[in-house]
Amino acid sequence: MISYLIGKPIIYLDELIILVGGVGYGVKATNQTLIDSSGKEEIALHIYTHVKEDALVLFGFNSINDKELFKLLISVSGVGPATAMSILNKGSQQIITAIQNADVSFFTSVKRVGKKAGQKIIIDLKTKLGGLKDLDLTPLNQMQSDILEALMSLGFGEEQIHQVIKGLDLKDMPLEKAVQMAIKELGKNK
Repeated sequence: MISYLIGKPIIYLDELIILVGGVGYGVKATNQTLIDSSGKEEIALHIYTHVKEDALVLFGFNSINDKELFKLLISVSGVGPATAMSILNKGSQQIITAIQNADVSFFTSVKRVGKKAGQKIIIDLKTKLGGLKDLDLTPLNQMQSDILEALMSLGFGEEQIHQVIKGLDLKDMPLEKAVQMAIKELGKNK
């Protein structure tokens, strides 16, 4: 399965071709991704590989959040990848706001999305989007990375460690004390 591509973008009609090592990968992308790719020598996209019985289609996204939102949209019964891409053309933040505000008209303004489908998207994703919105994808600083490595070597799970690290005030703290604090917090969460 292809999940990430870095290469030279070639835009052909509404499809993006990413040239990687002499092979051109056809990628379906949002209008914004096409605009962002135009004129660049190299791009990096998060890829969702969709496999059907008669086709293998790659969908490309500028950010992991867009890819996760796409996966949430296609998890809704009746919403296929093409429809999800049409919805994503409206913008991730606007989609999240529309779901949180139960704005059915936002979804019905998208081709192939009727009132029932719009309602289903809102109902199915309203509870799940809390997790997406709370998703923190900012990279760890050096101290946080060192703590993560130390705690993983002790057998703690990466997701738990991330939650604890983000909640700690590590300013001017030596690494050993920070690891001890993190272990203490991880012990509370068990």
